Amino acid sequence: MVILIDTNIILDYLISRKSFSDTAETMLRLCFQQKYTGYISAHSITNIFYILRKQFPVAERKKMLIELCEFVEVAGIQKKQIIDALFNKDFVDIEDCLQAECAKMINADYVVTRNIADFSASSIPVISPEDLLQKITAHE
Repeated sequence: MVILIDTNIILDYLISRKSFSDTAETMLRLCFQQKYTGYISAHSITNIFYILRKQFPVAERKKMLIELCEFVEVAGIQKKQIIDALFNKDFVDIEDCLQAECAKMINADYVVTRNIADFSASSIPVISPEDLLQKITAHE
């Protein structure tokens, strides 16, 4: 199984968001154990680095992201995906549309996010972290 992990899931784990961090940690651990192939989009790296600027110094943010990249793949974003996202009228948020474009590019089975409604126009199925974990445990 190939999944694209939305930025919010990574942030749940990195900043220990109450109510979400345990699920995010379990999901990332299973990715590390190669129960599936996890991807994040390249632009998630820059977004996460920026979002965490008030909580962590530069060196610590870089270390976090380097460690993350050791067990997830990074889906690049090309001009074609950016143009497609900019022309896509079905998405309100360009960042979510870019996530969906990355998911298409890697032939993901799912986009994993807590913001399911934001991906209603995605051609790739969207699933919550909890539902993904249920699917994985059901197949073991």
